[in-house]
Amino acid sequence: MNAPDNRRWVEAAHRGLALVWIDFESALVQVPIVARMLQRKLRIEDYRSLLLNLRQQVMEGGRWISRGASHLGQDHEELRTLFIRHAAAEHRDYRMLEANYVAVGGDLDTIRGAEKNIGSAALSAFLYQTASQPDPVAMLGAMFIIEGLGNTFAGPWSDLIADQLDLGKDAISFLKYHGENDADHLEAFGSALAMAVTSEAAAQAIVKTAKVVARLYRLQLEELDNV
Repeated sequence: MNAPDNRRWVEAAHRGLALVWIDFESALVQVPIVARMLQRKLRIEDYRSLLLNLRQQVMEGGRWISRGASHLGQDHEELRTLFIRHAAAEHRDYRMLEANYVAVGGDLDTIRGAEKNIGSAALSAFLYQTASQPDPVAMLGAMFIIEGLGNTFAGPWSDLIADQLDLGKDAISFLKYHGENDADHLEAFGSALAMAVTSEAAAQAIVKTAKVVARLYRLQLEELDNV
């Protein structure tokens, strides 16, 4: 592999991911709960449902990233280090969701004992399956969607929700935190992509994974409470 080839493949991955993101963003605003929020029609029970349904997927974020790190071989040692750091940063985020749920009248045992909805189940299964492959650099596609969502939407959504439902910081800390911190994760993503894309096949796998995760993440939001 020569450097020009690597740059060409990395650029192709960036272009493919940008197209996936455009489709994801335009479809996301049509998801019922997102549309209600944007139209300022959100109810407190909608927000409780969102928190409860997100918690099960968020709780496993550090786990599937850690699994992916454990399947990266010697040729990807630096990438493995980035994955491990990312997993460490994510692995307790679900506690903020639990605290927010209780702050809006939810029961802690209820959110801890809730089943994944059918979209969350599909998303989780795909993430673990991808992370379990040898040298699963394709996981970067999943991180691109999930971290991009936090960076782009979490901050504005937290403000919209707080304003509509007259909520304090204790009820929106999960979204607020990701709105303020996921930009750092996306900066690291650029370095990770340059390390991971060592072939045309790797670039294609990352883009394909992003496309699948974008659809399954929307499914998770479309199927709130459908277990």
